[in-house]
Amino acid sequence: MKKKRLISAVSIFCLTVILFSGCGKKQNHGLNPNEPTTITIWHYYNGVQQENFDNMILEFNETVGHEQGIVVKARSKGSISDLADSVLASLRQDADAETAPDMFAAYAETAYIADRMGCVVDLTQYFTEEELAEYVSGYLAEGNLNEESGLKIFPTAKSTEVMMLNLTDWQTFAKAKGVSVEALSTWEGLAETAEKYYEYTDALTPDVPNDGKAFFGRDSVANYMLVGAKQLGQEFFAAENGNVTIHTDEEMIRRLWDCYYVPYVKGFYCSSRRFRSDDAKVGIIIAMVCSTTGAAYFPEAVTLNDEYTYPIEGLVLSVPNFKGTEPYVVQQGAGMVVVKSEEKKEYACSVFLKWFTEKERSIAFSVNSGYLPVKKEANDFSAISAGFQTEGNTGNNALLSAMETAVSEINSYQLYAAKPYEKSAQARDFLDTYIQQTAQTAHDAAASRIKNGENREDVLSEYVSDEAFNSWYADFVSGLQKAGGI
Repeated sequence: MKKKRLISAVSIFCLTVILFSGCGKKQNHGLNPNEPTTITIWHYYNGVQQENFDNMILEFNETVGHEQGIVVKARSKGSISDLADSVLASLRQDADAETAPDMFAAYAETAYIADRMGCVVDLTQYFTEEELAEYVSGYLAEGNLNEESGLKIFPTAKSTEVMMLNLTDWQTFAKAKGVSVEALSTWEGLAETAEKYYEYTDALTPDVPNDGKAFFGRDSVANYMLVGAKQLGQEFFAAENGNVTIHTDEEMIRRLWDCYYVPYVKGFYCSSRRFRSDDAKVGIIIAMVCSTTGAAYFPEAVTLNDEYTYPIEGLVLSVPNFKGTEPYVVQQGAGMVVVKSEEKKEYACSVFLKWFTEKERSIAFSVNSGYLPVKKEANDFSAISAGFQTEGNTGNNALLSAMETAVSEINSYQLYAAKPYEKSAQARDFLDTYIQQTAQTAHDAAASRIKNGENREDVLSEYVSDEAFNSWYADFVSGLQKAGGI
C-alpha cells in the first residue's frame, strides 16, 4: 500500500513537472537562456543610423536577450535597393546567394514579393490585440499587405514629408510682393506664389531679361503623384487579390499636371542637383518638400559663389494639399519583415521588435535618425523634444522643427501608403520620373528658344496648352500601363 502511494506521489510529481515544462515551452516558444537562439537582421542603415541601431542591439543582447536566450546579429546591406535584391536572391535560393536572414527591413513592394513566395510570418500570432492597439493604426494598416494577409510588415521607424522654407530670403520677397506663408498651404497657392517669385527675382536685374529664379523643388515626385491622386479622389492603382486596376482619370491627372508640370516648364520649380537641399544650399530654390529624415540637411547658409555666403533661418511648414480636399500626407519608411523558420526564432524576432519600439527607445532612435516613433504615446512632440535633450541633439534645430510639424501631420492628416502588387515598384518609378523628365525636357527646349530671341509668353503657351496636355496625357497613360504590367 505504501509502495502504491509512493508510486502515485511520484507520478503526480512527474505529471506536474511535465505540465509546467509544457507551459514554459509554450510561453517562451522554446527559448532557453542556457542555449541562446541567434537571429540575424539585414537592414539598410548607414552612418549615424547604423551606429545607433548597432548600439541598441548591443543593449538588447546584454539585457533582455541575455535573460531570454536571444542573440541578435545585424548587417547593413547598403542601400534599400541593394538590400531588397539580396533578400529576394536569398529567399529564392539563387546560386551564390547568402542564407536568408531571420528578419529584414523592407518597403511594401519587397515584402509583397516575399509574401507571395510564402516566406513571411504573420506577426499577429505573437502580439496581443492590446499590444497592437498601442501602435499608430495607419502604420499597421500598411503592414497588412492585403485584407487577408495579417501583419506582414512590422512598423519600426517611419517618416513623412514636410515643407522647408528659406525664411530669410522669403521675408525679403514677401515684404516686397505682399505674399504670406498661408498661400503655401495648397498646391495651387504654391504655384501662384512661385510665379510671383520668378517675376520678383527677374525684376531685380532689369537689364537681363528672363532670368527669374525658381522658387520650389521636391525630392519625391512619386509621392506628389500618388498622394495627390488619392487626395483628388482616385488612386492610380487598386490591387485586390493580385488583380490590379490602373485609374487614369483625365481631370485628376490634369490637376496634377497643372500644379507641377506647368510651373516647372515655366521655370518656377526646379530640380538641379541630387537632392533639393543641395539646390537650396546654392540659392537655386528657397522652398522644398522632403522627408523628415531629409530635413536634417536643410542648409543654415546659402553659398551663391566662392566669394559670397550668407546665413539663413529656416521655417518648417506642412506639406501643401489641393484646394477643397481632405488633407493627406504620405507615410513611408521601411518596416521589419520576419522570415518563416522555426517557432522560437520567429518569437525571438517578435521579442526584439517589442523591445525596440518601446516608447523611450523608439524616441531615442528617432531623434538620432530623423525617423518618427511608431507608437501612439511616443508620437508626442513634448516627448520627442525631451528625447532631443536627453540625446544631446539640441543643435539640429531644422530636424527638431521638422519632427514637430511631422507629428502634427501624423495626428491630424490622413496617412497614405499605396498598396503593393507585383509591379508596383516599377509603376512607382514611372510616376517618379515621367512627369519630371518630360517637364525638364520641355523647360530646356522652351528656354533655348527664348534665349534665341523668341517671345517668352508665346513659347511657353505652346508647351502648356490643352493640346500639349492631351499629347502628354496619352503618352502618360500608355507608359503607366506598360510599367504597371497592365
